[in-house]
Amino acid sequence: MPYDKELITHKLIRWEEYLNHYKLPAWKELPDIGLYMDQVIALLAQYLDFIPVEDQKDKPVTPTTINNYVRLKVMPAPEKRRYYRVHIAFLIMIFTLKQGISIGSLQKLLPSPTDEEGVVAAFYTNYIQQVREIGSFYTAQTRAAVQDILDPQVTDQGLVEKFLIQSILQAGFSRILAEKILHLRDADPAAVLAQETIRDHQGRHPMDTPEEED
Repeated sequence: MPYDKELITHKLIRWEEYLNHYKLPAWKELPDIGLYMDQVIALLAQYLDFIPVEDQKDKPVTPTTINNYVRLKVMPAPEKRRYYRVHIAFLIMIFTLKQGISIGSLQKLLPSPTDEEGVVAAFYTNYIQQVREIGSFYTAQTRAAVQDILDPQVTDQGLVEKFLIQSILQAGFSRILAEKILHLRDADPAAVLAQETIRDHQGRHPMDTPEEED
């Protein structure tokens, strides 16, 4: 079934406008009054409204997912069932980053749940700035990539499929590279290089890391 070109163009422009204005709350803007779970979910729904929800029964932010992150020690546990600024900051970073990386790898990237609040505040402040910068970079790159799609004189339906494939492949390669680099954290350089030498002789994948050995 062919795509409606006007509809695709409309969606691309809306997405660009949204990202150009999207901004996560600053550290001091996060509530620090002790919220209960239902209040946290309602708040995150406002902050993370860009995450697609195909089915209302499959919402990205639920009590179960938040409890799992606490259980896995990806974030600090609530204090007497209340969530404060530090918890909200962790949840924002988790739910935005998990779109492109596994929870296991994510845990290596974020601050430790036991870190002092000042450490988390500094990390979060730097993080939301990177979100802004990457959003601007992404929209500029996307605008350049879809010029022919946006051109009303161009009717080639294959351009949409080409853009979709390119976007999916770029996202996939970016995720793979991020996972590979995270696996190198605290790794022994000599051991990694030795493993690469063995793999080169065996014809193994050059980006494999020791953690991925069978």
